[in-house]
Amino acid sequence: MNSYNVKYFDGDFTPDANWDKPEWKGVEPLAITNKILTEPLFIPTTKVKLMYNKNYIYVIFKVDDKFVRSVRTEINSPVSQDSCVEFFFTPINSKTVGYFNLETNAGGTRLIRFQKGHNIDKVQIDIEDIKSIKLAHSLPNVIEKEIIEETTWTLEYKISLKMLAKYFKITQPTKGVIWRANLYKTATDTTNPHYLAWNNIIHHDPHFHLPQFFGELKFL
Repeated sequence: MNSYNVKYFDGDFTPDANWDKPEWKGVEPLAITNKILTEPLFIPTTKVKLMYNKNYIYVIFKVDDKFVRSVRTEINSPVSQDSCVEFFFTPINSKTVGYFNLETNAGGTRLIRFQKGHNIDKVQIDIEDIKSIKLAHSLPNVIEKEIIEETTWTLEYKISLKMLAKYFKITQPTKGVIWRANLYKTATDTTNPHYLAWNNIIHHDPHFHLPQFFGELKFL
């Protein structure tokens, strides 16, 4: 099981998708490297950094990619079919109570819900709460023509802990607290379909909605 140390950030900032900005200096990234289901022709290099404070969880992705396509613009549309990054997390130290799945395509369209498992007991998040997830991305909102050459794209957001607490009794992040999580890179409707995970999924029917394979987020 992978674990990642989430550093405390004494301050606040508005996401701008800048991987190299001072706020992220000194924060070690995790890598999304485990192949699920398929052996793609090209494996994107996907790195993620996380931080927190008393109000927010901050997340930034950096993807060295090819064959990038992103066309879905409606909130809660099936963005995982586009070039997409995903953050699944249980905001307590448990593998059985359910999880939030936040999926975001390269154009910044969000899907988020809370659920107990794959298509089990889904709790819909209010649209205004989804919009409250402040987000920035480096690519255009829509990429209709697939970008076949190598390209690097970034996506950054911050999630309000107060908003999450409306839908689940979270454990407030502080030093020593552990959440469970997995992070993914996916693309279904491209010429290079792939499904990559941070924590490996060893299962007879592997898919992303298996919280027993979530790793640990350890808050510092």
